[in-house]
Amino acid sequence: MPAEMRTAQEPVIGAPTVADYAGTVANYAPTEHADGHGALVTAVAPESPADDAGIEPGMRVLTVNGQDLTDMIVWMWETDDDAVDLTVLDPSDDTVCATTLERFEGEDWGLEFDGAVFDGMRTCVNACVFCFMTMLPADSRKSLSIRDDDYRLSFLQGNFVTLTNMTDDDVENVIGRCLSPMNVSLHAVTPDVRRRIMGKNAARGMEVLGRLMDAGIEIHAQIVLCPGINDGDELDRTLAFCEEHPQITSLGIVPLGFTKHQNRFTTSYSDDPDAARAVIEHVRPYQERAFRRFGRHTFQMSDEFYLDAGVEVPAADWYDGYPQYYDGIGMIRSYLDDTAAALGDLADVLGRIRRALAERSRTLRVVSGTSAADTVRGFVEDPALGGRVIPIKNRYFGGNVDVTGLICGCDLLEQLSDSLDGDILILPSVMFNADGMTLDGYHQDTLIRELDRRGAEVLVASTMPFELVRSLETALESPEP
Repeated sequence: MPAEMRTAQEPVIGAPTVADYAGTVANYAPTEHADGHGALVTAVAPESPADDAGIEPGMRVLTVNGQDLTDMIVWMWETDDDAVDLTVLDPSDDTVCATTLERFEGEDWGLEFDGAVFDGMRTCVNACVFCFMTMLPADSRKSLSIRDDDYRLSFLQGNFVTLTNMTDDDVENVIGRCLSPMNVSLHAVTPDVRRRIMGKNAARGMEVLGRLMDAGIEIHAQIVLCPGINDGDELDRTLAFCEEHPQITSLGIVPLGFTKHQNRFTTSYSDDPDAARAVIEHVRPYQERAFRRFGRHTFQMSDEFYLDAGVEVPAADWYDGYPQYYDGIGMIRSYLDDTAAALGDLADVLGRIRRALAERSRTLRVVSGTSAADTVRGFVEDPALGGRVIPIKNRYFGGNVDVTGLICGCDLLEQLSDSLDGDILILPSVMFNADGMTLDGYHQDTLIRELDRRGAEVLVASTMPFELVRSLETALESPEP
């Protein structure tokens, strides 16, 4: 660990107060109406209860059954019956009206809202040494540096949260509404190590975690493993803690990732195959004991560890139904199994795709991050499909960033050939956010236009085997552009 990091993380004298735990709120342009922010209505289904009541897109639902509508948890909790009382703001004339919606059993209310939280996202009060938000390039758009740590998004969307900014009322909300499971960033359990990693509020996270587990809330936990900080004996202590608390039904262990835009880290497990293998072996006894006790392995290594170590990923049953798939745990195994299934089950379809490519004099090329490139080659470059994988090195972030989801537009354009005549080029859909943007600010339409100028026929699609086949089938059935 660099000396400057140790100095920056020295303990601060003085116990934190409850006020220290209240994270700031990122305010995303809610209405200025004095009666409350409410939830912006983005769509209303025709002939639905909301439509019958005259609610229209652009209006805001302020309260539901007398409760301020602050997030989708309140909405789901209060709208479980077949009648619900709302107050609704019409911004066209700044009027607020009360209305009651009624529905048939099982009928949807017909409302869609803008997002999952409506009163501002709870932001992070920590100073984690490995925080990716602090390693972004200076010219990154500001929205990327918002450090959310909102317990509601843990329940609603699977985000990992530290629990350090939760008030007692927040804790009671989780327990009272049984918001389970929760996804918790644990990292370490020894107080001084947690403080060194996370900052002065680290103890609050452990306090809240204990209260949630005592109340029966299921926990999916995570460790970001940093060499020399929370590995070795501290990793043992953290694994033992999880072993002693069966409410923690899965623990994902992911390696430190870093960019070139910082000066704290220069190496990780990606540079040391022996260290990656040692961690895998370190965790194995805990996995085996958990399986004997619960019938699940509980302690899950991220795919990067197996790739960095150069060892085969475990079989599918080792992943306990993939509870942390979204955390990069089991994706490689899933891809390998889908590859075997697709090559066996879709032989006729793959044959038709190859013939259609040949008839159009097209070559299939699939973009990938460097970490997954060899895995993707196993399907794309199999003779049954006959494509080619193009690995894109992440120079925008640098460091050890190499995953497909973080491919940036500038690297793509720089590393692809200026002449792509005859190519059907697959851009992985995970490169883009919901607005079609890459992390460095390129819109997919801009990229497609440039790649089209270079001669490629571009398709944005999942590169998972079955999804890729479906996308190719659809594209090749269409008239040639």
